Amino acid sequence: MARAPRPAINQAKPTRAEILAAQGRTVPDIIEPGLRLLFCGINPGLYSGAVGHHFARPGNRFWPALHAAELTPRVLSPFEERDLLALGCGITNVVERATAAADELTADELRQGARRLALKVKRYRPRCLAVLGISAYRTAFERPKAVLGKQAEAIGDTIIWVLPNPSGLNAHYTLPALSRVFRELHEIAAG
Repeated sequence: MARAPRPAINQAKPTRAEILAAQGRTVPDIIEPGLRLLFCGINPGLYSGAVGHHFARPGNRFWPALHAAELTPRVLSPFEERDLLALGCGITNVVERATAAADELTADELRQGARRLALKVKRYRPRCLAVLGISAYRTAFERPKAVLGKQAEAIGDTIIWVLPNPSGLNAHYTLPALSRVFRELHEIAAG
């Protein structure tokens, strides 16, 4: 069966006013049943909220890290995010609403988001849930001593793996360092 052509996508850079107006918007999940990997951001930033695509802000290292870890055949644009499904990957967020910074989220909002996320994971049953951001994970899942990597707990049969946040604001991890931890996850999820 032939695939329907993709609708035209406006890839124009949003204006400052459009970015500021994105406060509270949501970005649709890229998800389907049985994925190998479901990446989970903390919440969309305003830039992502403005353009309607995950990890869209220039300088975010999510897309280059995926490619460097050999999860994608090339560096995808956020506007090509749906191509991840064919590769067995998807994207969601702990909290759905866009904010200027993740620190605008309350601990209660993160915990509520984790409960919604657990229901989503039980419904779609990915092999592995990769949460991008250790501090948010610790709060959302009430695991204050959690470390990066595979977690002791799971959601049903879904492995939970915590990765560093790929935001350009996270200076602790360079692109090569992010690529190494993404590759380790890729090897586990492929197994």
